[in-house]
Amino acid sequence: MSKKVWALLAVGLLWAGGVDAAGDKPSKKPKVNYTQTAETPALFMEHCSACHGMDRLGGLGPALLPSNLKRLRQKSAHKVIKSGREATQMQGFGEILNDKQIEGLVSFIYKPLAEMPTWNMDQIKESRIIHTEMSELPDKPQHKSDPLNLFTVVEAGDHHVTILDGDKFEPIWRFQSRFALHGGAKYSPDGRFMYLGSRDGWISKYDMHSLQIVSEIRAGINMRNIAVSGDGRYIMAANYLPHSLVLLDAKDMKPLKWFDAVSKDGKSSRVSAVYTAPPRESFIVALKDIPEIWEIQYSDDPRPEARGFIHNWTPGLEEGDIDFGPFPLGRIRLKDFLDDFFFDQSYEHVVGASRDGKSGQVVDLDIRRKVADIDLAGMPHLGSGITFKYKDNPVLATPHLKGGTVSVIDMKSWKTVKQIETKGPGFFMRSHDNTPYAWVDVFFGPDKDALHVIDKRTLEIVKTIRPEPGKTGAHVEFDRYGKYALVSVWDMDGALVVYDAATFEEIKRIPMKKPVGKYNVYNKITYEAGTSH
Repeated sequence: MSKKVWALLAVGLLWAGGVDAAGDKPSKKPKVNYTQTAETPALFMEHCSACHGMDRLGGLGPALLPSNLKRLRQKSAHKVIKSGREATQMQGFGEILNDKQIEGLVSFIYKPLAEMPTWNMDQIKESRIIHTEMSELPDKPQHKSDPLNLFTVVEAGDHHVTILDGDKFEPIWRFQSRFALHGGAKYSPDGRFMYLGSRDGWISKYDMHSLQIVSEIRAGINMRNIAVSGDGRYIMAANYLPHSLVLLDAKDMKPLKWFDAVSKDGKSSRVSAVYTAPPRESFIVALKDIPEIWEIQYSDDPRPEARGFIHNWTPGLEEGDIDFGPFPLGRIRLKDFLDDFFFDQSYEHVVGASRDGKSGQVVDLDIRRKVADIDLAGMPHLGSGITFKYKDNPVLATPHLKGGTVSVIDMKSWKTVKQIETKGPGFFMRSHDNTPYAWVDVFFGPDKDALHVIDKRTLEIVKTIRPEPGKTGAHVEFDRYGKYALVSVWDMDGALVVYDAATFEEIKRIPMKKPVGKYNVYNKITYEAGTSH
């Protein structure tokens, strides 16, 4: 049987109906009731499976299952398939497919799977692969590059990763990665080990001294991202499928604990992301389908003066808000969903925004409640936000995925200081303590090849750079000293372009296959204010 015929049969099995991703019975019928045709499975295979998976379990794009689509009406899904989705890589198919074909696809993705695949702790344990024993690794770097000024560059074009010398800007290692890496490179606190997570649930550990892979494990079916604890002992994986968090021992990659992503009243949720909060010795969790923030503590020395949630028993705390035991979990209940997070440098406050793009809210993690609303209309990309001092006050700056704006927010009053107009929606913003400038891309629209340089002292755009006309320029990252800014040309025949961060002059251009992200070791392990955490 050919691969193509087998693929069509597999999709046909999904058509039969059954359980959804949460293992629940199908939800109530939506008001709009589209119908499928005989060609629908083949259309899905041709136009959708490359990004969303042959089995609809996700890949480059999210899983397309009833439990994942509860917040998207069928009518809206029809519009997304036809016209694309703003501020995402989802293209529109209105010029290729007619309305009847699109209606069939909508009906198809809202049908529960005939049988939902499982991925439990036993399966996770069995998936673990040891490539190199830890005892066999060298004590010192086997290369001459500065270990703290290395960059991990993810080349999505051919699913490779390049380790780049941040002083000479020369590749020292290039290797094939797992499919569809997501969430950026994470490092151990000393920068010795690098961890990469893929959309299909694989976590890979690499030794940056000897430039070799150490071990791998599959923590989920459709994974959003991973986080490494501030002490380097643990890795936490956040999953869309199953709805779970998985805690791993960072040394040997063995799974330690499974957390069901379920609210107090039993509602199951995808996990949007997990972050580490080093001063709190905890992980902070964003949930997609329930209005809660979770904090999971990993400290095994619960000192009275520690700032973790377990030592801040606040008035109003209800029974069930904290699950005690090893790695205790605390829930902060909110009124609104939060899909994206930003932390202040102290990790006392979480600034959250929902995908509806209407507003933002500030949550105090110590007193466990919302303390402010902020004006963040336009779907801010808070995961790409930065902080810096403006007129001696700490401010947050973030691009918006809708419109052409960078918002600057005072982090004491939580009021808007300024909205900087740009040439279009931006996705990534970066800076460094050692530069007076912040760089932001445009990313979407006719000016997707442009990047703006903003003076942090005046909040004015002082330079607009176009690394390669007509091609998307994005994701700036600085070297450890803030002397150079690296920009990606997001194209199969793309490049990594190195600029002098003071003069904005191009220094070097390194050909690469769609370099979607780059992550400097020093900036990441020191939680530099100008980069993502």
